[in-house]
Amino acid sequence: MIEDKNLEEKTLKDLDNICDECREKDESVSQNLILTGFKICKSCRVSKTIFPI
Repeated sequence: MIEDKNLEEKTLKDLDNICDECREKDESVSQNLILTGFKICKSCRVSKTIFPI
C-alpha cells in the first residue's frame, strides 16, 4: 500500500510538464518524455540538437 502511494507520487512528478533544462512549464515536455525518455521542452530539444555540448 505504501509502495503504491510512492509510485503514484513519482509518476505524478514525472508528468508535471516542467522542463529539466529551463524549468518552464510546457505541454511538449510530456510528449518528449514519451518519445525520448528525457523531460525537456521543444525549444530545449532543438537547442540540444543544434548545440549538443
